[in-house]
Amino acid sequence: MDYLELQVTLSPREPWSGVLIAQLAENGFESFVETDDGVTGYAQVKSIDVNDPIQGTFLTEQHPEVKVSWSANIIEQQNWNAEWESQFDPVYVEDYLTILAPFHDRKTARGMIVEIMPKMSFGTGHHQTTWMMSKALFELKSMPEKVLDMGTGTGVLAIIAEKLGAREILAVDIEDWSVENTVENAERNTCSAITALCGDIDIVHDTQFDLILANINKNVLKAHLPSYAALLKKGGILFLSGFFTSDVEEMIEFASKIGFQKIRILNKDNWAAVELQLN
Repeated sequence: MDYLELQVTLSPREPWSGVLIAQLAENGFESFVETDDGVTGYAQVKSIDVNDPIQGTFLTEQHPEVKVSWSANIIEQQNWNAEWESQFDPVYVEDYLTILAPFHDRKTARGMIVEIMPKMSFGTGHHQTTWMMSKALFELKSMPEKVLDMGTGTGVLAIIAEKLGAREILAVDIEDWSVENTVENAERNTCSAITALCGDIDIVHDTQFDLILANINKNVLKAHLPSYAALLKKGGILFLSGFFTSDVEEMIEFASKIGFQKIRILNKDNWAAVELQLN
């Protein structure tokens, strides 16, 4: 399949890059690279209007405080890896973790190394939400044994969880190429405890998870929260991300109504992650 590459330059870059990523994700864009001056997004040609890829975003409105320019081009499927190799830099999550691709020099790494070939999947660690979720996993007092990773993308969080000691991980995504990418990346990192499934929350029939990871978007998270409560053990931990700092109180209030209590909040560049515990 062919993909549309959308390159957007923003001045100032923040907080507009995060706003744009969230809006493009709602419009069918599947993967993003944050650049020095903006955002590059990728979407299947068949899933969007290639003549108007920014429809419904703030770029179609008047915002005198931000200068915007954009361009788009079609990338044939066989050129996808070359595109990533030209733009994918290693990601450092403080001193805990380095997320890199097979073509990177491991001499620059520090902490745990996770090797990812992202293809079209979201979750390279470049985005603030994946970065915060990765950090949160390292800062748990101990890694729970049974983990559910919803919206797994590249499988990076599932891989980190196994490397930190999880013994059973279910990684779920609605996109078949993400599931395939997760399987490939799990093998690349010699992981054996990860099972990858294609589908939504309704395909998760197992219960009694100790930890659920969900880095998706606010509306999906709110729809899933009752299911997360049903799938977790009492006292289990839920990490949520994929929303802005301005949405934190709404998410916490919604979660509290179904039995969750706030443990802590992480923030990075106007994005947020929340750690919750099931009462």
